[in-house]
Amino acid sequence: MNSKLYVGNMSFNTTEEILRTTFGQFGTVTDVYVASDRETGRPRGFAFVTLGTEQESKLAIEKMNGVELDGRALSVSEARPKTEGGGRGAGGGFSERGGGGGSRY
Repeated sequence: MNSKLYVGNMSFNTTEEILRTTFGQFGTVTDVYVASDRETGRPRGFAFVTLGTEQESKLAIEKMNGVELDGRALSVSEARPKTEGGGRGAGGGFSERGGGGGSRY
């Protein structure tokens, strides 16, 4: 397990400061990232919170998963690394045009 947590089902009113204070009761909060829409800047309803140690993170998951914050029951779990090739525009190395008839050899 790593010390980075995924915090989902957040209220759009939940701020970085609120998360630092809330998760700070379980240890040292080293980083908070509240996801926002690139185009509108509006919150997306989830964040990543990094605590100082794995033990602090485990405790935070135990104590905060399902707990209401700003009117929403949080979903708190270990953050998973991004998978390769995911997301929009992943073309797998192929062009959009079909291959024009001919042999490669």
